[in-house]
Amino acid sequence: MPLLWLNKTVVGKIMKFEGIYTPAVTTMTPSGEIDKKAYANHLEKLVAAKVHGIVIAGSTGEYYAQTMQERLDLAAYAKDVIGSRLPLIVGTGATRTEDAIEYAKGAREIGASAILVTSPPYALPTAEENAVHALKIDQAAGLPIMLYNYPARMGVSMDATYFDMVVKSKNVVAIKESSGDMNTLHLLACHYPQISLSCGWDDQALEFFAWGAKSWVCAGSNFIPAEHIALYEACVVEKDFAKGRKIMKAMMPLMDFLESGKFVQSIKFGCEVTGQPTGPVRAPLGPLTAEEQGSLRDIVKNIQTNVAKIVAGASE
Repeated sequence: MPLLWLNKTVVGKIMKFEGIYTPAVTTMTPSGEIDKKAYANHLEKLVAAKVHGIVIAGSTGEYYAQTMQERLDLAAYAKDVIGSRLPLIVGTGATRTEDAIEYAKGAREIGASAILVTSPPYALPTAEENAVHALKIDQAAGLPIMLYNYPARMGVSMDATYFDMVVKSKNVVAIKESSGDMNTLHLLACHYPQISLSCGWDDQALEFFAWGAKSWVCAGSNFIPAEHIALYEACVVEKDFAKGRKIMKAMMPLMDFLESGKFVQSIKFGCEVTGQPTGPVRAPLGPLTAEEQGSLRDIVKNIQTNVAKIVAGASE
């Protein structure tokens, strides 16, 4: 990997996760094949929107519905498109440790900036077994690691025993904390300062920033990046939490909508609403209903209007 990124998020071999990291959707043709032309267009729009990094092969990218070859090819293609303009974080999520290692090796080969390491789904490993899983992936890649704690999908939560083991690796530098459990946020903020906090539970973004998080991996930034950047800048850059609360209040209808279910479907339709064709989700997921689409259109329109007023300094 390069020794110095132009955007200054990486210094030497220590990566600093700061800003808005977009877990990019995977664009599909109407027949369900990966649409690389549309994918490149989407990545270019994210670069132009000035997000601070891009994550691929995450939950929003539907990695679970892709073959290994598709994932490896898509990671290489994303790197070709993005180049060195933004950090690229590649997800290594897999049921088998051996497969996760292959994704990590692939990330290293294409020159990815970092990898995303989660717990393996379904197996329900102990904390010790889960840590060994992560360290084996680490050894295969030798890249900076953002842990990804998402117990609702994986069945296990990363805990103190796990963190005590994995922090022995200098590559473990950040965590996308997506448990929704404030106790885990407090544990990390108070006892593991060497692991940079990244918000992974959207409706808790304000709380994460208050506890020192400097980044937010937010799927909604696929279609309204400016509004997510505005919240990050208010809380982290300007340290104006009064302004941050106003922006967060304006964005809460979207957070509530996303948490009601059909997450990936909603993110992809949000892209369509803002003029970024992404194609359908893959089976077994299906599209939003017409009623759901109408609700999301209204939510997006209101957020864009209201956040723009707040940023412009207009009174409520």
